Amino acid sequence: MREYKQFYINGEWVDPAVPHDFDVLNPADEEVCATISLGSKADVDKAVAAAKAAFETFSQTTIDERVALLERIIGIYKGRVGELAEAIRLEMGAPISLASSAQAYAGLGHLMEAAKVLKTFSFTEDLGDHRVVKEPIGVCGLITPWNWPLNQVSCKVAPALAVGCTMILKPSEVAPLSAYIYAEILHEAGMPAGVFNLVNGDGPTVGTALSVHPDVDMMSFTGSTRAGSLVAQNAAPTVKRVTQELGGKSPNIILDDADLAAAVTGGVLHMYNNTGQSCNAPSRMLVPRAKLADAEAIAAEVTSTKVCIGDTSDAATTMGPVVSKVQWDKIQALITKGIDEGAKLVCGGPGLPEGIDCGYYVRPTVFSDVNNDMTIAREEIFGPVLVMIPYDSEEQAIRIANDTPYGLAGYVQSGDIDRARKVATRIRAGNIHLNGASGGTDVPFGGFKQSGNGREWGAHGFTDYLEIKAIEGYGAA
Repeated sequence: MREYKQFYINGEWVDPAVPHDFDVLNPADEEVCATISLGSKADVDKAVAAAKAAFETFSQTTIDERVALLERIIGIYKGRVGELAEAIRLEMGAPISLASSAQAYAGLGHLMEAAKVLKTFSFTEDLGDHRVVKEPIGVCGLITPWNWPLNQVSCKVAPALAVGCTMILKPSEVAPLSAYIYAEILHEAGMPAGVFNLVNGDGPTVGTALSVHPDVDMMSFTGSTRAGSLVAQNAAPTVKRVTQELGGKSPNIILDDADLAAAVTGGVLHMYNNTGQSCNAPSRMLVPRAKLADAEAIAAEVTSTKVCIGDTSDAATTMGPVVSKVQWDKIQALITKGIDEGAKLVCGGPGLPEGIDCGYYVRPTVFSDVNNDMTIAREEIFGPVLVMIPYDSEEQAIRIANDTPYGLAGYVQSGDIDRARKVATRIRAGNIHLNGASGGTDVPFGGFKQSGNGREWGAHGFTDYLEIKAIEGYGAA
């Protein structure tokens, strides 16, 4: 069992101000896999003070110096990918195949993209005799979730470092192991003291202490809409910037000219990826009513033949457990709610998958004949549960797609790319995927409406960490 009881503050591993042990469970077997410490306001105060002091010098470093730092981090990270993947497998139940191929490498991708962008990024713009300067915003509080732990850590830390900010990271206490290793990597790369700090803890204590702190200049939060709203409320009295990447209930519109087998197969497998624990998952599949029965048959076949549930250390496993009993209970209640509200259960349902008697595993589930007023069509389930909603016209499909408080992602499948493009322009969401396309780390990621504000990834991700200063008369003789 691992013990990660110290915090990384001011370039050192230090004991918490007040001891408070917390067990991390492996959701695949419900056994304790690690023990961490939960922090307190005192730990946050110490970390913020270190970040504030470090900002005076780190904000003045050159682009070349920060590129060199990022490149050292990248080199060390590459040597620990396997270790990071195993930590993710343990902490949140990702199958080792997914943890190795996607979860761990996602963190590396954001570091590499930040280094690439930084080399040519312009921090100044001249408007006649006046100069507009983009400066690092200051001390940043970063709160990250458990579902894609390194992806979310790195897409915040990398741009913040790149532009010259200092920071305090609070990873999810449910899945903190990979973030701890990430901090070790930064330390080994020669991170200047105080620039990066890590304090483990829960949201009500450490998250709140960061959000209300007068010396924290911005908060970047990824998680539930409910928690993101609380961060914004806590930050409001100090008028700090708050950026949020929150929940989603993303529509996947399969138009009547699409290749139905390919579209449904891709949509189902995408929904099951990461056990459905992705905020941009295509969780509402909109199908022409005349093709609904065929779509149901395809979805059931894909679920029964292409999903392998089991030991997360087995390379053949494609779906692991959900992260915790809290999540398992929530998903089970929503599956039952779907049945009670009259949705057609195509496959799956409540309870553990056949042959499994331990761990927080969920049966991959497809509902059909769902209408957009049902609970399972409105609430983010955050598990391997797909709802299929029939529609009678393209206009109706677009209305259903937009009839949600969320707006993180949308998906359009069509045999006519021009038609797909036109539909994409009418979906109120931050990321639209046409015919299965997926953007890289250079494409901005973020949402409309209650899915958040601000954008992460690539050059657009730098913007959240920059302040704009106008120096008037800069170029005058």
